Amino acid sequence: MRAVLVGVDFGKGDFAASLEELSLLSRSAGADPVVIVTGKRSAPDAALFVGSGKADEIGDAIADNGLDIAIFNHALSPAQQRNLERHLKVRVVDRTSLILDIFAQRAQSHEGKVQVELAQLQHLSTRLVRGWTHLERQKGGIGLRGPGETQLETDRRLLGERVKMLRSKLEKLHKQRATQRRARGRNNAFSVSLVGYTNAGKSTLFNALAKARALAADQLFATLDTTSRRIYLGEAGSVVISDTVGFIRELPHQLVAAFRATLEETIHADLLLHVVDGASPARMEQIEQVNMVLQEIGADKIPQILVWNKIDAAGLEPALERDEYDKIRRVFVSAQTGSGLDLLREAIAECAKARAASLEDASLVASDDVNA
Repeated sequence: MRAVLVGVDFGKGDFAASLEELSLLSRSAGADPVVIVTGKRSAPDAALFVGSGKADEIGDAIADNGLDIAIFNHALSPAQQRNLERHLKVRVVDRTSLILDIFAQRAQSHEGKVQVELAQLQHLSTRLVRGWTHLERQKGGIGLRGPGETQLETDRRLLGERVKMLRSKLEKLHKQRATQRRARGRNNAFSVSLVGYTNAGKSTLFNALAKARALAADQLFATLDTTSRRIYLGEAGSVVISDTVGFIRELPHQLVAAFRATLEETIHADLLLHVVDGASPARMEQIEQVNMVLQEIGADKIPQILVWNKIDAAGLEPALERDEYDKIRRVFVSAQTGSGLDLLREAIAECAKARAASLEDASLVASDDVNA
């Protein structure tokens, strides 16, 4: 599918990096970005987002190159999307729909699929005009339509029922996860979650630490389902390490909400390993974006170590950095070559021992209070 990519510079953030990311997202979704059209505006145009002159320019690029789809690096309103499709006479996809599409392709587990479908339906319900009869066909169709009900009303009702059913499924899965976590908590296992920007190398690092076989690919959102493994760290004992979905700038809110069950592994972790692509020129902005999502899901107060990954590509040496309070702040590693992984294991072990010591102190204080 040949695509035109459209980016508008509103003077915020790293526009070039965002556009490069859109190109990667498009390829991940299976599109071939042929032409890139950019422009500058102070604010989006209410009707066409880009303005009529720029819309004509995009239309010419589509006609000249025989393109099938226009992909916008922004969230479009339902009206803007409809107007653009009429104007350009091809399918128009915004950044939110593109990310949802990639998630739909990548979801492997039952839970992942339910979460993605819920997010997609919530997003598409705002764009509902026609064409939802496939939902009706799934349910048998005949006898479903109420008296005097239009096709659109039927579609809306079927969509609402499907969303309700998916929500209740997710609630059940959420309870199962909570039960599993409580069992882990009773074993007092120190839990570590890998978080970070998409394609920072979390799954490669997870595989290297846990000797696991999670999918590690050079593509955005290769991992959607949380995978947990137990690893042994000598004196510190066993710790449970979890690989999670990657974050991205302007991650659709529907996804954050739908993936809350998966992301709860992060919320309930004792330590976050924030994996950073040390070779990316946009790494500082990516760190900021991840911290914003962590704040949104309520995980911003959990102790965090920055894991500066891909040091082989960045020309850096393995190292362990501490702050002025002697707390570990950063560990420099290469998950690919294994360089610096011994330092990372030491860092995790140190945090696990510190937590065990503080739990012991707390239980001593509690028993002293009881005895008193």
